[in-house]
Amino acid sequence: MEKKSISKNEINELPLIFWEGPVELVETISEMETAVLALDGETILGFDTETRPTFKRGEYYPPALIQLAGASKVYLFRISKTKTLAPLFELLESPDIIKCGIGIEDDVKELRKFSEFAADGFFEIGKMTVELGYENRGLRALTGLLLGGRISKAAQVSNWARNQLDQKQIKYAATDAWVSREIYLKALTEKD
Repeated sequence: MEKKSISKNEINELPLIFWEGPVELVETISEMETAVLALDGETILGFDTETRPTFKRGEYYPPALIQLAGASKVYLFRISKTKTLAPLFELLESPDIIKCGIGIEDDVKELRKFSEFAADGFFEIGKMTVELGYENRGLRALTGLLLGGRISKAAQVSNWARNQLDQKQIKYAATDAWVSREIYLKALTEKD
């Protein structure tokens, strides 16, 4: 019987895992259009967003980054630079492309504040894993339970809107999207 809950101490004992494949940093509208074409054949995308953290009450920042992980490449869309989601609308509105992640409802809500679109095909992994009997809902815990690894959260509270992302941020952002896709695929095999 597979373990259905995990403690922080148990997670910390697991080996560190991260996305080791290609990552494409998308910083212009034409790069967005090219990336969307490259993602055309994908049916399941790991999805996440990153936002510059707030440290003062009442402070607000829009999402700065959208991460989409396909089967062999992760795309990081720097929407803080492009100032638009328009080239992504077809993908974000497609019911035929599953965009899976943790806490996805809030991510979509924030993106729709940034730019209105008819969101479709988004899938909350936490709902499926709860149905499968997993007690933990967070990305880090589910990575431990389903993938047997630990992801670093070191770059989580960093400025995602800064002019240049550093390697630590790129690795972190790509890993979050990739892990979402892997957890979804693993949970799907358990469901069958």
